[in-house]
Amino acid sequence: MRWLVTGAGGLLGHDLCAALAEAGETDVVAATRAQLDITDPAAVRAAIDGDRFVLNAAAWTDVDGAETAEEAATAINGHAVRHLASPRLIHISTDYVFDGRATTPYASDAPPSPVNAYGRGKALGERLALEAGGSVVRTAWLYGAHGPNFVRTMLRLAAERDTVDVVDDQTGPPTWSWALARQVVALARSGARPGVHHGTAAGSTTWFGLARAVFEQAGLDPARVRPTTSDRFPRPARRPAYSVLSHDSWAATDVAPLSDWRPMLTEALPTLPR
Repeated sequence: MRWLVTGAGGLLGHDLCAALAEAGETDVVAATRAQLDITDPAAVRAAIDGDRFVLNAAAWTDVDGAETAEEAATAINGHAVRHLASPRLIHISTDYVFDGRATTPYASDAPPSPVNAYGRGKALGERLALEAGGSVVRTAWLYGAHGPNFVRTMLRLAAERDTVDVVDDQTGPPTWSWALARQVVALARSGARPGVHHGTAAGSTTWFGLARAVFEQAGLDPARVRPTTSDRFPRPARRPAYSVLSHDSWAATDVAPLSDWRPMLTEALPTLPR
């Protein structure tokens, strides 16, 4: 297979390229944001070069910034997907397409109901990918070795502060980007029918619970992490309070759902820069 990875300089993009190499794929174009503007249809056509399978990890990721720059964010997260869309596309999306009011895991066919500009743009991107016969993989609470993320932030703050206050009223599935990358590559190589899948770890916790687990597994005192509520940290963009996603759709593929978040974190921590 011939491949194009967009957003190759980002958190997940790095790992997608590494997972393709691990799988023995050698014809891979790894396009960073500086190398490929996915809002430019001519540039995208040239990069796809006819028949490359596209793993689209390019995104506007500044959730709060999207509130005041929704048109620019949606140009990347939504409209640009039209240029990439085909049956040979896997588009990476997010739990933010949901409102977070559920109390049980969101099914893969649950209708999107975003509550912020970032989520609205991502929901549009999903629709364009699916209309063209492509697939969507939603993820949530992603962390890894490349780029800023919550787990790396906790490790940094542990070295800087005696205590850390972390919200305990948002629930989700902490997901290692490397595990997700391997799953996405396996899905692309499986020949599974197009559709929506949820690429998240099994189980769930709160940000507070995750922070305590990070401290504990790093050999630090988890009591240094103190619970608080979201209203103590007001943000321009509303966050979903519940981001747990069902893994129901994987049963129709030859690809396994991801493992529980706790052993995943144990495996991931030694790979993360401190």
